[in-house]
Amino acid sequence: MVGVRLALVQLNAVVGDLDGNVRRILDTLDDVADCDLALFPEMTVTGYPLEDLVHKPGFVARSRQAVEAVAAASGSCAVVVGFADHGPDGPDGAAQNSVAVCHEGRIVGTYAKECLPTYDVFDEGRDYAPGTGPLRLYEIGGVRVGLAICEDLWVPGGPVGRLIDGGADLVATVNGSPYHRGKQAAREAVVAATATSSGRPVAYLNLVGGQDQLVFDGGSMVVDPSGRVVARGPRFDEEVVVVDVDVPVHDDPDPASALEVVRLSGPVARTESVVPPVLAPLDEDAELYGALVTATRDYVTKSGFTDVCLGLSGGVDSALVATIAADALGPERVHAVLMPSRYSSDHSVADAEALVAAQGIDAHTLPIEAAHGAFADVLSATLDGGPTGLTDENLQSRIRGVLLMALSNARGWMVLTTGNKSESAVGYSTLYGDTAGAYAVVKDVYKTRVYDLCRWRNARGPGLDGNPVVPESIITKAPSAELRPDQRDDQSLPPYDVLDPLLEAYVEGDRTRAELVADGHDPDLVDRVVRLVDAAEFKRRQTPLGPKVTTKGFGRDRRMPIVNHFRG
Repeated sequence: MVGVRLALVQLNAVVGDLDGNVRRILDTLDDVADCDLALFPEMTVTGYPLEDLVHKPGFVARSRQAVEAVAAASGSCAVVVGFADHGPDGPDGAAQNSVAVCHEGRIVGTYAKECLPTYDVFDEGRDYAPGTGPLRLYEIGGVRVGLAICEDLWVPGGPVGRLIDGGADLVATVNGSPYHRGKQAAREAVVAATATSSGRPVAYLNLVGGQDQLVFDGGSMVVDPSGRVVARGPRFDEEVVVVDVDVPVHDDPDPASALEVVRLSGPVARTESVVPPVLAPLDEDAELYGALVTATRDYVTKSGFTDVCLGLSGGVDSALVATIAADALGPERVHAVLMPSRYSSDHSVADAEALVAAQGIDAHTLPIEAAHGAFADVLSATLDGGPTGLTDENLQSRIRGVLLMALSNARGWMVLTTGNKSESAVGYSTLYGDTAGAYAVVKDVYKTRVYDLCRWRNARGPGLDGNPVVPESIITKAPSAELRPDQRDDQSLPPYDVLDPLLEAYVEGDRTRAELVADGHDPDLVDRVVRLVDAAEFKRRQTPLGPKVTTKGFGRDRRMPIVNHFRG
């Protein structure tokens, strides 16, 4: 056995901020100075994903300059850092998703990702050229280290297998792996399977932070050859995790498969051992809530905003969004706008006021009755007496959207929308009304999960006034848009505990109408829900983005045609 000191550096990089990302890396170098190897995430110096930025040759050239600045500051600890590099065809060809190995002031080697994912949210086959160069190992701390990037680890027969066959004693993979429900368990299973099948420790380092629709959740780990997690980084937080790893040193490989070895450093004798406590995995509600807080914080702050506003109706969705925003930004930077109408119940206004008191957020009340009446007067001649029915309901929602956007313009607040995935799926929303805003915090959260998260957050402790953070009456009352007298959601939709499993099967499971019926769902309900989901595609294309937290959200990972006559 040879002891190697590893540093897993979970960093929150900002896309395009090359100078800032270099500073973030350099700020951690003192923390890893006594380590043998420090791993930084995939595309650390550029941020990730780059989308069409990577097609700008000038950007890629500056990425290379940025990683050279990191290398110049490197010392005896080998630093592995991700960046965008020119591919084999130079500046005129496709770039490559690469890592640089930096040591003693210079770049001693690079590796370009071979396996480029083109599924789910990934378009890497479009954006990058795959690595084709020869693999090599790096002798660091007396062990031969094989390097891989994200998808390389998941592909059977890919580069990781060749690294092991070629003599690697330790596999180190750097990642930009976005969160969705169940993703961390899948990662740990793949890492453990690689470690046990190869008899090699595997170090897995992941990015943290929000980027547009994606949220990266950290959860970096080291797994020993028995499949045991010996170190685990926090979820959603930046952290430098230093751990001493015992690495079995293997015999030299068969010459036919042996890889070139670049020797950087020999074994280091250490009298003490660094073995941090292994963090326990988060439960499903805790990781989902953490993802939403991280995504909201980073989208707001990385976009240059400090404060947000939202319509606070007294319903459960706006209550959860306000709570997430307060936890992400601080309650003093969250501005709740109560906009009661003639149809707003007294208990809804009281519930909204109770949430404001419990959380200490700023609140403003802007009744919409005068505006509602004015619009009705303007429309009365054309609409033969004024707006009624759905027209009148949507008018109220759009008045509220106008008021929120006016406050945004006047105060510089980002508007958060409050619609959930269940509503978005079936089109239970108003274009240019409750969909007006910049970020849809719970866009990918089903209604039943909204209730779960409110209960989970309340269990974490009371609000400032000693009452629940989300008033219990908000959670227990029947959901309603309150756009007409005595309105309830179940007058227009199936109960959410019936609707949500069907939506999940249709949207995330890609089940057809016939398959859903065969699964035991009521045929009439299936026909109704499928029709609603398909007809609402045009609405979803016009709504603000929000964090992806399920296996398939509405956005870049579900791209259905708007005009679509398939009803199979």
